Amino acid sequence: LIMSPSVWKWTCLVSHLLLSTTVSPLGRQQPLHPKKPFITFTGDQAEGNFNHLVVDERTGQIYLGAVNRIYKLSSDLKVLVTHQTGPDEDNPKCYPPRIVQTCNEPLTPTNNINKMLLIDYKENRLIACGSLYQGICKLLRLDDLFKLGEPFHKKEHYLSGVNESGSVFGVIVSYSNMDDKLFIATAVDGKPEYFPTISSRKLTKNSEADGMFAYVFHDEFVASMIKIPSDTFTIIPDFDIYYIYGFSSGNFVYFLTLQPEMISPPGSTTKEQVYTSKLVRLCKEDTAFNSYVEVPIGCEKNGVEYRLLQAAYLSKAGAILARSLGVGPEDDILFTVFSKGQKRKMKSLDESALCIFVLKKINDRIKDRLQSCYRGEGTLDLAWLKVKDIPCSSALLTIDDNFCGLDMNAPLGVSSMVRGLPIYTEDGDRMTSVIAYVYKNHSLAFVGTKSGKLKK
Repeated sequence: LIMSPSVWKWTCLVSHLLLSTTVSPLGRQQPLHPKKPFITFTGDQAEGNFNHLVVDERTGQIYLGAVNRIYKLSSDLKVLVTHQTGPDEDNPKCYPPRIVQTCNEPLTPTNNINKMLLIDYKENRLIACGSLYQGICKLLRLDDLFKLGEPFHKKEHYLSGVNESGSVFGVIVSYSNMDDKLFIATAVDGKPEYFPTISSRKLTKNSEADGMFAYVFHDEFVASMIKIPSDTFTIIPDFDIYYIYGFSSGNFVYFLTLQPEMISPPGSTTKEQVYTSKLVRLCKEDTAFNSYVEVPIGCEKNGVEYRLLQAAYLSKAGAILARSLGVGPEDDILFTVFSKGQKRKMKSLDESALCIFVLKKINDRIKDRLQSCYRGEGTLDLAWLKVKDIPCSSALLTIDDNFCGLDMNAPLGVSSMVRGLPIYTEDGDRMTSVIAYVYKNHSLAFVGTKSGKLKK
């Protein structure tokens, strides 16, 4: 396995590996026998699961988000610092801000599940968001996990009431001459009137500043956010948008999502609920979120549909893969894992596929859709906005690769699915995670499986 020692150690930690395998060119699994045993770290078993992990790319030190704890580990998994985040007195029916209104519900000791962990390199701090109090975040100093701030005075300081560890995804957009932005995407758990599903927030230099986590822009009519209409829940009562992965590239921020929708099967007069995997794109500089576009993504091999997104990772093509794809070696490539079908989010089938997407080709599809809509063709095609079909409006303008929308024809959906290129399938041990990087012009992918194996 060609990985640096620190990367190898945290890969083992994330995957909780008991056995490691690799796949030969013929697809046979070959057991690996490392000369040294894996280095492991075990937290307080009474506290429950580990939830998130980030590695400081400058030092190799590891930050681990767990239930009621944030750990700072050395690159060889020795505990350097521990910060306690819970439990605390809470009730999921209590609505913030707590400083403004008291809660009449009975309070009980409640665990704090880490829902997001991000390193803010510019200000040398860790953003650690948890499940307590409808989801608030702490800002911790990287060196010693000292609490620099914990905003909770305003409504926008509370991100989401969902208790699942995978319910929030954040992407930092950094600037040299102004405050950074934090794009937050989260499941709303049936509370669309309270929580936006995507928003952009201010990351102020001062961790205790009044404007920390405030919306980048907010007035009476427009804000830097997208909210799911309440009417959507009358059509799909358990509707939510689940965010699997996020990243920035060029002028855009992207999120990969899984969301339910109602479809009519061929030959049927009744509708059934399925899950659709979609890529969401926003311009980094779009304060009104007029640039919101989402496009369905999926994979197919030998007539089998793989539509339930499990994991994703952004990498470069590398010279060898680039030649076969007809792109440049520095072009962005999305490595994605899908499980078979598209009906059961919580009970995915074990059949899964590793597929790749060229990001430029997805952007080309989005540009085509924008151009047709601004010619007045079709409707907005957004499933969760479809209380009624909203027609596209015509406007005479040039739409190039970096078009960021107007206060019309938004938010917009692409109806036709962009299909990825399947490069590996697994029928028995579902793939659940993926990372990738380029080594000596080769593009390498490491995939973790449900049973705790690592495939290279």
